[in-house]
Amino acid sequence: MHMADALVAPAVAGTMYVCSAAAAAYSIKKVRLENNPKKIPIMGIMGAFVFATQMINFTIPGTGSSGHLCGGMLLSALLGPYAGFLTMIGVLFIQCLLFADGGLLALGANVWNMAFYGCFIGALLIWCPMMKQGASKAKIAAASILGCVLTLQLGAFSVTLETMASGITELPFSSFVVTMQPIHLAIGLVEGLITAAVLIFVQEARPEMLYGVADKKSAEGRFSFKKTLVILGVIAVLIGGGLSLVASQYPDGLEWSIEKLTGSTEVESQGGIYETAEAVQETTALLPDYAFKGSDSAMGTTFSGIVGGLVVVGVCIGSCYAFKFFRRKKTS
Repeated sequence: MHMADALVAPAVAGTMYVCSAAAAAYSIKKVRLENNPKKIPIMGIMGAFVFATQMINFTIPGTGSSGHLCGGMLLSALLGPYAGFLTMIGVLFIQCLLFADGGLLALGANVWNMAFYGCFIGALLIWCPMMKQGASKAKIAAASILGCVLTLQLGAFSVTLETMASGITELPFSSFVVTMQPIHLAIGLVEGLITAAVLIFVQEARPEMLYGVADKKSAEGRFSFKKTLVILGVIAVLIGGGLSLVASQYPDGLEWSIEKLTGSTEVESQGGIYETAEAVQETTALLPDYAFKGSDSAMGTTFSGIVGGLVVVGVCIGSCYAFKFFRRKKTS
C-alpha cells in the first residue's frame, strides 16, 4: 500500500508530513520516558522482520491481486504504540530511500497510512483492552485479526481521501473506495493470521515480550530472551533472503485498484517538485525495486532482503542511542 508521489499533491504531501512528524515527535517524547532497554534489540530485530515480510507479496485468490504485511499491529503488540511507530518509520524510510518503494513526496502519507493506524489504533483501542485480563491464544488471534482488518481498512480509506484531496489523478473517489476497501479487507485477514502466528510464538517463547499483558510476568517461556530474538532474526533472514524469491508477481491492492479504474498500475506526475523527488530517489536507491540496477538476477532480491534487514537493524538501534531512548534514570 505504498503510495507513489503521483497520487498526492504537494499540499497534501506536506500536510501528511506534518501529521506524521507530530506523531513521531510525541512518540519520541514518550519512549524517552521508558526505562526498558530490552526494547532496543527488539526494535532492531522486529524492524528487520517486518521489512522482510513486506517483501513477501501473497496472492489474493480469484482477484489477480496480492498483498503484504504492513506490520504496525505486530510491532505495537511487542513494543507498544510509540516504539512500534518509530520502528515502522525506520522501515518505511529505508524502503523509500534505498529501494524506491513508495514515493519520497508521499512518505509522510505512507507513514500515516501504514504505521499510525496499526500502532496507535491497533494497540491502544484493540490490543491493550483485550489483554488487560491476560493473554491466551484465542485472544491473541482475535486481537490480531480484528486489529489488522480495522487498521488496514482505515489505511486504505486514507489513501482514497488523500488522493481525492490532491485532485491530480482521474481516480473517481466513490469508485476508488469501492475498489480499495474489499481487497484490503482480504489482505487484512491474511495479515491478521500472520500477526497472530508470530505473537502466539512469542507468547510461548517469551511472554514478557508482549506489550500490555497483565499476567505475562507469572508465565515461564520456552526460550531465553536472547534465543527468542535469534530465532526471529533467523526467520527474518530466511524470509528476506529466500522466500522473497517466490513472492507473488501480481500487483498489490493499491496498484490493482488503480489498474481496475485506469487500465494501468502506473500514474504519471508532472512538475518540478515531482522531478526533484524522483531525482533524489534515483540517487539514493542503490537497489531499486529490491534488485541490482539494470539486472534481473535473483541474487539482487536475496541481497536486498538481507542487506535491507541489516540496514533497518542499524537504523533502529542507532536511533535508540542517538535519541537516548530507554535511558531514564531510576529515582529513589
